[in-house]
Amino acid sequence: MRQMLDLSRFQAKGRETCFHGRHIQPQIYSELNGSNWSLKDYQARGGYAALRKILGRDGGQGMTPEAVIADVKLSSLRGRGGAGFPTGLKWSFMPRQFPAQKYLVCNSDEGEPGTCKDRDILMYNPHAVIEGMTIAAYAMGITVGYNYIHGEIFEVYERFEAALQEARAAGFLGAHIMGSDTSFELHAHHGFGAYICGEETALLESLEGKKGQPRFKPPFPASFGLYGKPTTINNTETFAAVPWIIRNGGQAYLEVGKHNNGGTKIFSVVGDVNAPGNFEVPMGTPFSKLLELAGGVKGGVLKAVIPGGSSAPVLPAHIMRDITMDYDAIAKAGSMLGSGAVIVMNDTRCMVKSLLRLSYFYQHESCGQCTPCREGTGWLWRMVDRIEKGQGRMEDLELLNSVADNIQGRTICALGDAAAMPVRAMIKHFRNEFVHHIEHKTCMVPAYV
Repeated sequence: MRQMLDLSRFQAKGRETCFHGRHIQPQIYSELNGSNWSLKDYQARGGYAALRKILGRDGGQGMTPEAVIADVKLSSLRGRGGAGFPTGLKWSFMPRQFPAQKYLVCNSDEGEPGTCKDRDILMYNPHAVIEGMTIAAYAMGITVGYNYIHGEIFEVYERFEAALQEARAAGFLGAHIMGSDTSFELHAHHGFGAYICGEETALLESLEGKKGQPRFKPPFPASFGLYGKPTTINNTETFAAVPWIIRNGGQAYLEVGKHNNGGTKIFSVVGDVNAPGNFEVPMGTPFSKLLELAGGVKGGVLKAVIPGGSSAPVLPAHIMRDITMDYDAIAKAGSMLGSGAVIVMNDTRCMVKSLLRLSYFYQHESCGQCTPCREGTGWLWRMVDRIEKGQGRMEDLELLNSVADNIQGRTICALGDAAAMPVRAMIKHFRNEFVHHIEHKTCMVPAYV
């Protein structure tokens, strides 16, 4: 196993990840310092106490699988990968009495531009994910699990493998965990950096050794997933939240956040801020407070924010200033909380140029399976490129919206939607910049860098 990279790679450009001490009521990032990732350190922080609790190895009576799922439902934990689906409800879909093999999968294929939270969890608190997955496996009667890790962060994969070895050696994984009747084996699998494999069925295809392309749904993974067997898939952060819930109770987790948005959320605040990094804060924290934690706007005044990763619709400053950071408030404002990547843009940013960058990414990452996405993402990129170069026509604006409309909702997976929504939102909120590019063949933001 090759030598791990140290924290200097983050410090070289003044970046901070999760070791800045500016979290609010942290649960997953609590007490981390970059070096205390091992099993011994995790147990010193109360690690594996939740697993002991449900198995009755702490002197108590233990918890039934049904009680575990009920507690997760009560917590109002919602999927932290982007969709925000209630976790406990998803777990309840798993057929407990299915007579053959069932699978549990962690989606650590963190490829959404702007998002860098999950790799820090896996690098600096990997046992939280292992414990969370083991608890989930117990609740659903699953004995085999996989963690699919983004291929471009290989040192993170190595760290997780090291944590797995520790957990197996200590009896927290494998047959008869802690002398109980519960068995669970967990494996790490690394991809090769394909954005499309963050889509859950494309991830399953890749795990099976096939080309990573999304499947038609239905059937859904809960009934026909990995190797055609019932499968539950959750995000890294979702699993990492589970031990805290079991130790402290679902009601306590719910009260940290707000109604229908329990617990904390890790936001990757990037872009034009003075102190970019990952910030764990309670659900419902005002955006203004999150921006303050990130050091405020750098190099200008706030112009726009993409609140949930590059696929989320952009929102102008006057809307963002009054928003709280939770699924419902952001959806009401016309965007998505998504992966939790908060991309901040100041008034020196040209929105045409910004959209060009996003459109290029999505046409590059389209798997090509669906015609609307394969062809349409290229059309979007080329039209925006034409406008940015001063060769646009006024009718291009309606054409862009038309192409986006014919992509969104017409593809097997949501990558087509992810390409279309930024286009529609940019034109909706910043149409004047596109018109200026077309009429004057130049950017209306001369200070753009």
